[in-house]
Amino acid sequence: MAKVDVVLHNGVVVTMNAAFDVWEEGAVAVRGREIVAVGPADEITAAYEADETLDCAGRAVIPGLINAHTHVPMSLLRGMADDLRLDVWLLGYMMPVEREFVGPEFCRWGTLLSCVEMVRSGTTCFCDMYYFEDEVAQATVEAGLRAILGETILKFPSPDAASYDESLAYSRDFVERWRGHGLIVPAVAPHAPYTSTVEILQQSAALARRYDVPLLTHFSETADQVEESRRLHGQTPVEYVNGLGLLEAKVIAAHCVHVTEAEMRLLARKRVGVSHNPTSNLKLASGVAPVLRLRQAGVAVGIGTDGPGSNNDQDMFEEMRLAALLPKGVSYDPTALPAREAFAMATIEGARALKLDRLIGSLEPGKRADIAVLDLQGPHLTPRFALGPDSIYSQLVYAAKGSDVRHVLVDGRLLMRERELLTVDEAEVLAEARRIGERINDFVYHREQNLMDKLVALGGLEREETYEIQVKVGIADLAAVEQRLGELDVELVKRSTRQQFDTYFLFDDPQKGYVRYREDNVLVERSDGVERLGPALDVAPEYGLTLIGPTREREYENSVILSRSRFTSPAAHSLRFYREYFQPDRIQEVVKWRTRYRILYQDERFAINLDKLTRPPGGTFLEIKSRTWSQADAVKKAGLISELLELLGVERGEVIRGEYVTFG
Repeated sequence: MAKVDVVLHNGVVVTMNAAFDVWEEGAVAVRGREIVAVGPADEITAAYEADETLDCAGRAVIPGLINAHTHVPMSLLRGMADDLRLDVWLLGYMMPVEREFVGPEFCRWGTLLSCVEMVRSGTTCFCDMYYFEDEVAQATVEAGLRAILGETILKFPSPDAASYDESLAYSRDFVERWRGHGLIVPAVAPHAPYTSTVEILQQSAALARRYDVPLLTHFSETADQVEESRRLHGQTPVEYVNGLGLLEAKVIAAHCVHVTEAEMRLLARKRVGVSHNPTSNLKLASGVAPVLRLRQAGVAVGIGTDGPGSNNDQDMFEEMRLAALLPKGVSYDPTALPAREAFAMATIEGARALKLDRLIGSLEPGKRADIAVLDLQGPHLTPRFALGPDSIYSQLVYAAKGSDVRHVLVDGRLLMRERELLTVDEAEVLAEARRIGERINDFVYHREQNLMDKLVALGGLEREETYEIQVKVGIADLAAVEQRLGELDVELVKRSTRQQFDTYFLFDDPQKGYVRYREDNVLVERSDGVERLGPALDVAPEYGLTLIGPTREREYENSVILSRSRFTSPAAHSLRFYREYFQPDRIQEVVKWRTRYRILYQDERFAINLDKLTRPPGGTFLEIKSRTWSQADAVKKAGLISELLELLGVERGEVIRGEYVTFG
């Protein structure tokens, strides 16, 4: 008899080999890190003598499941920000929190937490892209799992790199350190076309080709990403990156929810592996990937959980079940994507998508001994029918759960025996995860109470606090006021006519202040004696945010000093984004036509606005304002504003309290 280390016998052995062999009373023999034999239990036990025998009666012996796309350290962010669109979730919550907390310690404990979860639910290999991938790799090896790991490269600063040059350098060093490791396959990971520059994509592809390692990225996760790519490049994301040579590398692409038929054929021709992430795509309302058409086109499609921040777990049994059900519901065809095909996507086809099918994904002699054993005797798996060769797949996909897994081996090493973890101190991992989670909770909770902190988190904020002195008066005849203004002895710096659309985010707590989102359309502009009109301006609308703190009023002569802090930021996102991000108690819209004069009067700068409100209908107004920096300066400018009012023929009794937002 030949000597082996372990024999798993008397179980239902689901091989996932080319013939889809299933042995009802089967066995698997393991020597070192490899499978040496698979077949009927009596034949295996007669041919091999094992140091250890695992009785798998009443259990299924399956290839370890393959999570084709995740971000494992984000297990520390699960449940932090749910029920949000992808852009709000990512830009408003994930990235700001990552900037604050992600470091080597975060990535170590987040990875170990994910490894505990994955081992307990039968996953033996995962594909990850995140930050501090050295820490991710070390923790993964400590836990004993197999992984493809890529250092995320972005066009803006990330938690472990101030620039994409640093990320590329980190990636190169990471690949060199881990290339050839028995469990870790290093990769290059430009995040996505919309978060990369041409240089990032081209240099990432060159790096991946140079070292012959995978390239991980995200393609066409949302319809908005596709439309933005068409607008910027005149091409869809896959077409765009193909033109840059990215697809010449060994690409593994997550999502591909909104790819065209032509793109599917291109992905197949370039042998791009795709990860289908059903739960994450549904939870973020990104859509449903065309899995059937991708596979029909010849694309290898695996299944991934995506990161726990958008899932919120990494249980591949849940993903298999959903992956099988979605095509049925979308196509109204209950035969679409049968259970066996869904199970293949989590095993052998997932291995093909990750370019690892020569090593893992099926139980065959010569392959690595990555194996999971699960109990088939739970109440949710009883009774068990054996009416055909595919009955076992139906049980595994539609009824089994991650908690049914009893044993897990990777590279022939037992990581879990009868649900007892053997490589990780689970209690320590949970304690550290809770500790880090409490710090994150405090940070996010306090940020949510402060509009300033929420605005800062988005970046681009002009932090300088300013105060204004201003007066507003109702005017019956704006033309007459404008004529008198032209006759004054003042220096005209600039004149413009514009239409402004203001959306105010208001809150019940007045101490919060409020946020104004403005679309500013310049129609006429005069500067240096030159006037430009309408389309000749060739200026796109400007979008800006202004955070206006609580006001304190003091009146000097005819002017009201608003001791009001103002912080401004360019509005890089849509109005919908900010509405969902700030979650105001009320929203008020103001639309007005404004002629603005910027003048120098007595060596002081003033803005004179002649406004006509169209929403809410509120008449016509003159507004004079100036920034101020001290009480003495405010008193001086209040006097000058009074002089201007008198020169413009405005009566004192016409002064109006409040902002336009209060008129509705």
